[in-house]
Amino acid sequence: MSLTNYFLAGPDRDFDLDFTMAEEPTKTPHIASQRVVASPTRAAIFQVLTLKPLAESRTKVRSLCASLSKLVRAVGFRSPEGKLSCVMGIGSDAWDRFIGPPRPRELHPFREIKAGNRHAVATAGDLLFHIRADRQDLCFELATQITLALGDVISAADEVHGFGYFDSRNLLGFVDGTENPVEDDAIEATTVGDEDPGFAGGSYVIVQKYLHDLDGWNALSTEAQERIIGRTKLSDIELDDNVKPTFAHNALTTIEEDGREVKILRGNMNFGRAGQGEFGTYFIGYARSPRPIEQMLENMFIGRPAGNYDRLLDFSRAVTGSLFFVPSLAFLEAITP
Repeated sequence: MSLTNYFLAGPDRDFDLDFTMAEEPTKTPHIASQRVVASPTRAAIFQVLTLKPLAESRTKVRSLCASLSKLVRAVGFRSPEGKLSCVMGIGSDAWDRFIGPPRPRELHPFREIKAGNRHAVATAGDLLFHIRADRQDLCFELATQITLALGDVISAADEVHGFGYFDSRNLLGFVDGTENPVEDDAIEATTVGDEDPGFAGGSYVIVQKYLHDLDGWNALSTEAQERIIGRTKLSDIELDDNVKPTFAHNALTTIEEDGREVKILRGNMNFGRAGQGEFGTYFIGYARSPRPIEQMLENMFIGRPAGNYDRLLDFSRAVTGSLFFVPSLAFLEAITP
């Protein structure tokens, strides 16, 4: 079995968790991950929940951890072609209260950033459920079943129903996610390995909810918009370095270490309420360490160098921000109430 197929198998297949790669005998054994790496879908629900300090909270959370894959199978079996999947993330405080030691090495609360009138806010969040499918009814049914399973021990900090928009574009009119890694590169970019062997197969995920000033954005010329994004609007071709500004979004979110670009996996979706004038992008980024995403946000909000900030933030405002750890499927299923 290829490494890609092994990780993409997710909760719909059962594998021996003692699996090791014969060609890499000295490596940490690869553990089946949650469906972090999944094909794009047309719908998603992002549930961020907080947990009440009740006696039964610990039991309900741990019970759901152990049974989540079965719940996804039960709902998804009704429409296999719908590609239903769910990723569960656990926040720093919730890990200490409901999972206990040891903890993932780089798990911590989301670090807010303030620079001028730009603010990457930090907001409450104990649990994240990233639900994806090609049909919104499947997402909604699974979100409902998760809520019922947790019952009165939760409060909804945020819930966003996302949708695909034409040819993978955001509401600003640009293609979103062009530079996402694929296949083995996506697994390498998102999956914890030997650096934290007790949590191998896991991932880190940061979520932010951005609201757009579409009136202001649409008042710009196409050329001005392209300079801010760093790509052409119609053809989605990256601008040449000799014409791309250093404040372009894709310039500031390119991170290099030792001469090599560090990739993350984005699963962004659009959301909005046209009647209320609400138009937004839900950013969700997966990585094997939170540091690359945190560096991207510093570059965007503070600037690289300071003051050379992402001009997209003149039209997009972050209203939430949370960091979670996504345990491996094996870790989740091993948790007992």
